[in-house]
Formats: sequence, structure tokens, C-alpha cells
Amino acid sequence: MAQTNLTIRIDEELKHEAEALFSKIGLNMSSAINVFFRQAVGSQSIPFDLKVYDDGYHTRVKSRLENFRALQEEAESNGLGNMAIDEINDIVRSVRREKQVK
Repeated sequence: MAQTNLTIRIDEELKHEAEALFSKIGLNMSSAINVFFRQAVGSQSIPFDLKVYDDGYHTRVKSRLENFRALQEEAESNGLGNMAIDEINDIVRSVRREKQVK
């Protein structure tokens, strides 16, 4: 397959942050952009949601994140911090079965 060059303009700080992120997952900028393009072409869409958020959106996200962190801390303090999702789901199913029996 023939290769071609693509020139884009991007905020310098954003570029550095993106390069650092992609590096952590083993990709360079070119590979990451190729992944994006392949996903877009394969799905015939932008591979993520584009939304306009209302004024309370960021407050709700922050609240959910704080709740999640509190749950995570509680789980860790109870020795459950390293559980896999399958283990957690097994516990939930077990509790639900117990409630049905009562």
C-alpha cells in the first residue's frame, strides 16, 4: 500500500500530551492517527461521541468520579481493591440469589 504524508496544525501542548499518552501504550503519533482513521473508516463514523454538554455536566462527572474514588477506597480498605470484574459480578449474583431465597 502506498504511503502519503499528512500535515496538520495542532496546539503544541496538546501534541506533547498526546505523544506522551501514545508512548505509554506503545504508539507513535503516526500510528495513533492511523488507528483513528481506520476506526473511522471501519465504522463509517467518528469513533467517539461528539456532544455539547449542559452547564451541569462537569459537576456531575466530578461527583461521579468522587463517588467512584470513595467506593474504590472502601473496597481497598476491606481487602477487595484488586478484584477483577468477574469476581465482583459473582459476589453481586450471590447476593441477589440470597435475596430471592428470603
